[in-house]
Amino acid sequence: MITHPLLPKLRRLKLSAMALTLDIRAAQATERQLTPVEFLALLLDDELERRSQGRLARHFAQSGCDSQKTLAHFDFSAAPGINRTLIQELATCAFIPRHENILICGPTGVGKSHLANAIACEALKRDLRVLSRPTHRFLSDLNAARASASHARMLAKMLAVDLLILDDFGLQPISPQGAQDLYQVLTERYEHRSMIVTSNRAFEEWPDVFGDALLASAALDRLTHHAYTLIIRGQSYRQRGRRKEGAGTPAALPTQDPPEVIFQGVT
Repeated sequence: MITHPLLPKLRRLKLSAMALTLDIRAAQATERQLTPVEFLALLLDDELERRSQGRLARHFAQSGCDSQKTLAHFDFSAAPGINRTLIQELATCAFIPRHENILICGPTGVGKSHLANAIACEALKRDLRVLSRPTHRFLSDLNAARASASHARMLAKMLAVDLLILDDFGLQPISPQGAQDLYQVLTERYEHRSMIVTSNRAFEEWPDVFGDALLASAALDRLTHHAYTLIIRGQSYRQRGRRKEGAGTPAALPTQDPPEVIFQGVT
């Protein structure tokens, strides 16, 4: 199709990809006896779909989300305590225009990051702006941006996206400057934009993460107001997978209970 006679004109109109299906659609139009308008509609539908898929791919790349970690790939059978109906409701992303938050807490390996990513994938499919990073990376990048004079631009991006995901909060220590930056982000997004925060720290441990009890209290107050809280308790999926691999040997460890999930509704 590179030598198609219409290609130069399509290029000038920035529609060169339309040539990819032009012959196929022309053959279909002849076979089905389509009108010129119906034939044109098919070509335009192809172009709109290509642009939509391209835009979605760009948004995924910019967001930091993993397109493979969706709800379809989440093993609900391994976590029977999780309220699947609630997760599916959150996946409609209705909480985002209401500027509500989601907090997912629990030990390492119980699916917190996967669930957060899966909800983010649904938001991206709805053409919402999403940004997802490990908390320590957000804060280190934000601090490093001060040296390159791009701090204001990076902060503005964090504040403007429809859904901000702070993954693994508390997994690594936060510097005093990082705690101040994090508090600023939480404060300015409060009741204006939605967030998902995952953490393996209990709420009572947050003052230790911030290094400032007053700052932690104020941050937690804003995060938990208008928030869904999921507390997952149980063994790591990865550890259970290793036990299954060794289940055929006499020395295999006994099976552990699956995660238990405690849900607290929006407050």
